[in-house]
Amino acid sequence: MKIYIREMNESDPTLIEEAFRLQSWNKPASQYEGYLQESHEGKRVNLVAEYKGEFGGYVTIVWGSDYPPFREGGIPEIVDFNVLIKFRRLGIGTVLMDEAENRIAARSAVAGLGVCLHSDYGAAQVLYAKRGYVPDGRGLYWKGRYLKYGDQVTVDDDLVIYLIKRLKE
Repeated sequence: MKIYIREMNESDPTLIEEAFRLQSWNKPASQYEGYLQESHEGKRVNLVAEYKGEFGGYVTIVWGSDYPPFREGGIPEIVDFNVLIKFRRLGIGTVLMDEAENRIAARSAVAGLGVCLHSDYGAAQVLYAKRGYVPDGRGLYWKGRYLKYGDQVTVDDDLVIYLIKRLKE
């Protein structure tokens, strides 16, 4: 198989940082070192995709979400899902999401995620819709609060809508 999924290991943080640096994205190794620490504590699962033996992308699952409705409802959250630009449209994202959903389904009937609303996240928005994710019905969320009619905010990576998917009945 061309795509192999495994859990993140101690050598991955610098590898991932360098892979994203080559496409001009700032993703510091310290971020992934923190993810590894959280995985050792049982708070997070970090899945890495290799394509033909080369790092292709990753996704993480947080068992105790920072988003209050997910945390209160015990809904695991898929967080920080990235596929390198040069490896997009090869099925890596689908395989990562399949594995994340399988891991979540072993513990929960529902998976959740948040997606930013600006165009940089258009591909992710389409992917999540095609996979059956639907809005949780609470509206736009920005910097820890729900927005209401008439609010004015800066469109940035904090402007999200949260989505859920029923994995099993």
